Amino acid sequence: MPIKASDLKRGQALKWENQLHLVLDTDNVKPGKGPAYVQAKMKNVETGTIKVHRLGTSDKLEDATIDRKTMQYLYDSSGQGSGPFVFMDNESFEQLEVANDVLPPDQSQWLKETLETTVLIYDGKPLGIELPAAIELTVTDTAPQPKGATATNQLKEATVETGARVRVPPFIENGQVIRVNPGTGEYLGKGKE
Repeated sequence: MPIKASDLKRGQALKWENQLHLVLDTDNVKPGKGPAYVQAKMKNVETGTIKVHRLGTSDKLEDATIDRKTMQYLYDSSGQGSGPFVFMDNESFEQLEVANDVLPPDQSQWLKETLETTVLIYDGKPLGIELPAAIELTVTDTAPQPKGATATNQLKEATVETGARVRVPPFIENGQVIRVNPGTGEYLGKGKE
């Protein structure tokens, strides 16, 4: 089914130049002179290359139907954080391996056992995952709060249970649960202990 370039959204799959592409980001640009256009950052699923394409707002593109399955993260096959990563379908209990070239480190660093994610699948092949908007993780290593520190906007670095690093307020201590936005790596607040 054809789709207008101005209607492109992040995470959408489409056929572009006879190959499957995944839209990573879009920006509708309205310059002072000339016609408006869409700048779309797309990943070629077959080659893995990422390019920014400039499209006219009325250009028609071929939409590709991808399946979105809610799956639970189980474990990393390598044990080193480099994948392949194993997910389980919540309905059929089938397991699916997602290779490390499909799941980049900026996403895999947030994976912890039993985390529910959405896996994008096209023709039985995983294309990537969508992480939840917020994830609760336990702080495993951070410096203690200095005595008498009163500055409220200072952040310190903390390592969480998955090995990812997060900037947190000074009152956060080892063993506390925090909420993190996996898209930006930003601290959102304390989690449920």
